[in-house]
Amino acid sequence: MVADNPASQSCVLPPGSSDVRHIRLYNRFMRCALILAVCAAVLAAADLKIDHVTAAGSSLKQIQANLSAIGIETVYGGPHSNGATEMALVSFPDGSYLELMAPQAHADAQALARQPWTKFMQADSGPCAWAVREKDVAAEVQRLRAAGIPVSASIRNGRQRPDGVRLDWETAQVGTEPNGTFFPFLIHDFTPREQRAFPQGKPLNKDFGGVIKVVIAVHDLDASAKRYSQAYGTPPPIKQVDRSFGAHLALLGGAPVVLAQPLTPDSWLAQRLAQFGEAPCAFVLDQRRGRYQAASETRWFGMKISWFDAQKLGWRLGFEPAER
Repeated sequence: MVADNPASQSCVLPPGSSDVRHIRLYNRFMRCALILAVCAAVLAAADLKIDHVTAAGSSLKQIQANLSAIGIETVYGGPHSNGATEMALVSFPDGSYLELMAPQAHADAQALARQPWTKFMQADSGPCAWAVREKDVAAEVQRLRAAGIPVSASIRNGRQRPDGVRLDWETAQVGTEPNGTFFPFLIHDFTPREQRAFPQGKPLNKDFGGVIKVVIAVHDLDASAKRYSQAYGTPPPIKQVDRSFGAHLALLGGAPVVLAQPLTPDSWLAQRLAQFGEAPCAFVLDQRRGRYQAASETRWFGMKISWFDAQKLGWRLGFEPAER
């Protein structure tokens, strides 16, 4: 009896073939097909390139002040054209950036109610969403839908920088959760992306290379890993426990994602899940230089992670130190 897997299927004779040469060619074809499928899965996961991550709060000035208190300066980016939110950012050399988002001073109430991250802003949650860059949103939407992942139609949006430069882009929501929470949302620029990421013409902060990990709070580690595998072809997760973080952790191959399931039902992570659902709970930067004071340290999957003071910042932000 032939087992139901690609490797064993290589010995099944194609209909009408009895020639040894044909069998060898068929087996070679099946092996190549399997290799290509594996490579495609790895590339899909590796192609998840962080565009930006978003931390939400009720006051933009306060979020900026909290980041400044730990040594990270930001620049005001302007109001969004949705009539609800405004933002500031700190950009990094790899093109990714940390976006700070809060309600506009005189936000339209209905527009704010439609905003998917309103509850995050109202509760000063910090991490709330993330986005990945896409050269061809339509093609990625088609690929994800073919994999059985719900994806919205793309929506055009934008904002005007304080210096008058107009920025335009399109986004598409992946999955059924609030936009950019469990899965990243897709974003593609119509205006030059550098104008959005580098409002001053260069990275604002060169001490960090960029945002390298999004930590997502989840109810079920294995079920969540399977969903990522379905969407992006990520390999089986590597797992570990971090008691100081209060979580079972899962690393999804080369994807810039760490899944975090609460260790106990009364932990900060469990409380956050109950309040916000499955969504980012922390971000990790790649330090290249500079001296930053860490409140605590741990090791994730063999890599040292330093954490800024969550009490001072109001949320969890970590970095992989330059000297690992």
